[in-house]
Amino acid sequence: MGSAAEAKRAQLAELRRKMAAVPARGSEASAPPPAAEQPRRDALPVPAALENLLPDGGLAKGSVVVYNGAGSLLAGLLAAVTSAGGHAAVVGMPRLGLLAAVEMGARLDRLAVVSEPGPDPLEVASVLLDGLDLVVLGLDGLAVPMSRTRILAARARSKNSTLLVTNGSWSGSALHIDTRVAGYDGLGRGCGRLRTVRLDVSVRGRSAQPRSGHLALNPAGGRVEWVATTAQPTAEPLRVARHAVG
Repeated sequence: MGSAAEAKRAQLAELRRKMAAVPARGSEASAPPPAAEQPRRDALPVPAALENLLPDGGLAKGSVVVYNGAGSLLAGLLAAVTSAGGHAAVVGMPRLGLLAAVEMGARLDRLAVVSEPGPDPLEVASVLLDGLDLVVLGLDGLAVPMSRTRILAARARSKNSTLLVTNGSWSGSALHIDTRVAGYDGLGRGCGRLRTVRLDVSVRGRSAQPRSGHLALNPAGGRVEWVATTAQPTAEPLRVARHAVG
């Protein structure tokens, strides 16, 4: 028991040491602008194709977002934040495709990865919220009690950071993003991956009308990017798809 507690303290101390090395986000980012000056809250960037579906045009700073669905769009969110100069972390998601994120423009030098956060991933996420713009927390099926969700939401709000939780149960979030793979378009030349993945996306929040749309991940100019599309007939699922782009 003692050795486990010491290991946990050492892990958190190392996280705090690394956090201290992250450049300050500046006084302008410390608090969102008054509502009278700007109807939308200050928000982190997202792929352009997703902007019109989100009530703030991005992931609102100081909020908690619940995400369900394709990991490929999560990679796109990380790419959008880090390529714009922000810092992000991924906690408890060892299978998230970092190569896919790089192909979408992610900066790995601005991305921390904690694949094995130990018995309390919420505490690790809480430490990371202290200095990063976006923390993506994989819950691995965990149902988080409301007492903990309130504490994490308050921490995100006080630090003006965004917490995105996925693969679990979380109550009281400001925004829900749900995605469903609608189909794939065939294999092409290049890296040997599926050429395109298409998603149906729905967004709902406490203070906005539900919205839905359709996105496709396409190769463009030596990289891949998300584009808005119209709905298409659902394609027959391909068994290799989950390993290639899911």
